[in-house]
Amino acid sequence: MKTMIRKLPFYRELAEVFERYRKQELAVFLDSSLENDMGQYSVIGLNPYLVLKEEDGVFYRNGKPEPGSFESELKECFRRYREENPTKLPLTAGAIGYFSYDYGRKFEQIRTRHQKKIRMPEALFAFYDLLIIEDKKARALYVTARGELEPQEQALKRLEEELEPQEQTPDSLKQERSPQRHDHLADFTPNFEKEEYKQTVAQMISYIVEGDIYIANMTQQLRVNSTKDPYEVYRYLRTYNPSPFGGYFNYGDFQIVSASPERFLLVKDGRIETRPIKGTRRRGSTPEEDAALKKELQESSKDRSELLMIVDLERNDLNHVCEPGTVEVTEHFAVETYATVFHLVTTVTGKMKEELQAMDLVEAAFPGGSITGAPKIRAMEIIDELEHDRRGLYTGSIGYLSLDGSCDLNIVIRTAVYQDGVYHLGVGGGITCESELEFEYEETLQKAKAVLEAIAD
Repeated sequence: MKTMIRKLPFYRELAEVFERYRKQELAVFLDSSLENDMGQYSVIGLNPYLVLKEEDGVFYRNGKPEPGSFESELKECFRRYREENPTKLPLTAGAIGYFSYDYGRKFEQIRTRHQKKIRMPEALFAFYDLLIIEDKKARALYVTARGELEPQEQALKRLEEELEPQEQTPDSLKQERSPQRHDHLADFTPNFEKEEYKQTVAQMISYIVEGDIYIANMTQQLRVNSTKDPYEVYRYLRTYNPSPFGGYFNYGDFQIVSASPERFLLVKDGRIETRPIKGTRRRGSTPEEDAALKKELQESSKDRSELLMIVDLERNDLNHVCEPGTVEVTEHFAVETYATVFHLVTTVTGKMKEELQAMDLVEAAFPGGSITGAPKIRAMEIIDELEHDRRGLYTGSIGYLSLDGSCDLNIVIRTAVYQDGVYHLGVGGGITCESELEFEYEETLQKAKAVLEAIAD
């Protein structure tokens, strides 16, 4: 059955639309709250007709354990239901979900010594019967229907009636509904004491000096006890820390709130793009300090060498799935500006081999090099040895896989998972032989600032 696509005769911001559907289980919102070249579109997924997940090594299809593997079933679905996208929209039919960092360990056969602390699947993707897509630049709204659970015309008509604005919301009322800004952070419990974290970074540096690795990502996990509604945390984040790869995901037993600035993998028309981030500075309190910190990051030899090493790793990963000679760096050492930090970013592209699909790319490149290290396998072994807990979702990927073969996946940073009254978030940074222990510790807290501010009452 071919997906039906309809442009609505009116426009509403998708963040406002999602208010209506946010409590539906498995309702998901890929939210580009920061409008830029990467943040033109946002997508809501409703009414999943097929849910695939892997949990504790078992593959489930619509909640029932099945033989086979999660990734092989995903590949089969995209072969069986492949459908071209006749529009410029990023997604008209497909699956939305996540791969956790823990799921990625299977590809490199990396065991873990840590117990699981959050009850959630290692990977979950749901195929949605209904999608609502916002084109922010064109200020246009689209709806699509697969017809798996409800007749297409009926579903599109119902959606249009539900979405049609009853009256224009005045800007003054929108402002009144916005969450109030505050400058304090939620209290948190880290799984490292400060000196312990610094000593562990020193151990990681010794591995680098001894030649085991060139670079690795060292992280710590923070826990926040809170009764604050995760949806309100999401609203605060999108208002005061907008990002191109954020969103809100209601999975019933747990919720995910994300404000990620980092793209992991984009596939469009057979072209692959990855944009590793390495190098962070806080924003300044004055325009002069802001400019100085930005310049410091741009000229930092440590951060530039760190990014270069990761770019080499990403190029190697892409070469496994790209046509020979097509992998290239198209933008190097760009500084991107966000609400609380600056980031140093490079763009790597390539042309994917025609016989492969997005899931082959995920298997070749996941987890992302920017949050593991180089060489990747040894870095992941050292990460598991030195870190105190499983990473879970943190440093995995959230995004969509389209039936036309395209995909867009982020790196899960600036993200919290909420379950049983506790927010779980990870923070970390790349370690090289030039790393300064105090700076590395403080950088993790700087990266946590936006989410901790959002969680605070």
